Amino acid sequence: MLRSGKGEVMDIVYKKLTEDELDRIVKMRIDQLTEEYVSEGKTVPENVDLETSLFDFYRKNLAAGTYVSWLALDGDKIIGTSGMSFAEKPPYFTCLTGRVGILSSMYTDPNYRRMGIATRLLDKVVDEARRYGCGTIYITASSVGVKLYESYGFKHNGNFMQYYF
Repeated sequence: MLRSGKGEVMDIVYKKLTEDELDRIVKMRIDQLTEEYVSEGKTVPENVDLETSLFDFYRKNLAAGTYVSWLALDGDKIIGTSGMSFAEKPPYFTCLTGRVGILSSMYTDPNYRRMGIATRLLDKVVDEARRYGCGTIYITASSVGVKLYESYGFKHNGNFMQYYF
């Protein structure tokens, strides 16, 4: 059990994402991305059907086992999310399976931050990646999340680059 900043006792429950929560998760993901864009001074793109794309992604990858997400709930309210996509590339010295995890969708409701919820969610998806046989986990961290990932043991990789279409 956790205590809120107001001293209230909360019984936070952690569970894997299922199709039953997709409506709420899609809305939360769009809210999260909007918050990140605005905090970075970017304009949210208009006329983008992100909702349909998210539903397609979640349904396809949950069914295939190439995506897993854990949720933190306070009663029926989803207060935090985490996600891990799995991919494979040719094996390398430190990972003979070639399997990698791509961390995404880490989000905690602002009213529940600084209570250890994000760390617990991160534990859940890192354990999933370990069981899947991943040799490494990648993340493109928002400025809000960098301290969490550093404290967890993630290292900056100066070789990471992106190409946008």
